Amino acid sequence: MFSRIAGRYDIANHLLSGGVDFWWRRVLVRRVHDAGPRDVLDLATGSGDVAFALADGLSPAVRILGMDFCQPMLDEAVKKRAASARWAPIEFHQGDGMSLPQPDAQFDAVTISFGLRNMADRHKSLSEMRRVLRPGGRLFVLEFSQPFAWFRPIYYTYLQHVLPAIAAIVTGDRGAYEYLCGSIEQFPGRDAMSAEILRAGFKTVRATPLTFGIVALHEAQA
Repeated sequence: MFSRIAGRYDIANHLLSGGVDFWWRRVLVRRVHDAGPRDVLDLATGSGDVAFALADGLSPAVRILGMDFCQPMLDEAVKKRAASARWAPIEFHQGDGMSLPQPDAQFDAVTISFGLRNMADRHKSLSEMRRVLRPGGRLFVLEFSQPFAWFRPIYYTYLQHVLPAIAAIVTGDRGAYEYLCGSIEQFPGRDAMSAEILRAGFKTVRATPLTFGIVALHEAQA
């Protein structure tokens, strides 16, 4: 599915979110910056937008590895990398989020943005993220969540009826975005997601709702 929409993925994201996705990434990068990592794994990196934002917002000495299961999405990231000399050191590798190819304790921070929803086994994926983090390392999960109750009717009307129609025009693939809407509706809220992260072996977790709760940033310590 992601292979089919790789070429139009970025423009669809910016349009369908009304550009708020840029702000969500800025919030994420600020939190990662404050953690002071030396090595960062951006899992489910897709076309690389988070990896590039991290490169812009962190010290040039920080090593950034972007990893994704979908090679056509990585191909888009590699094309975009040439646009800035600051992005040149970013590495992009193919890898399975439920069976990461890295040894234990390789990173100070792991980020995953709008990708945990797509893991066939979230617990297995979260456990792998915990495994590759060094002791005291940080996990940052930026993901759709369940909106505040008062906003829910408005949001789900948009999600179920407006978003797929616009996506069909932009990408030519309505089915991919019908899947997206379904995966968002079924995804746990902040408290339930925090509990899942703790069950994967993390010591602490903090959840921050963004944009009326439609997105949450979970920060956990290994």
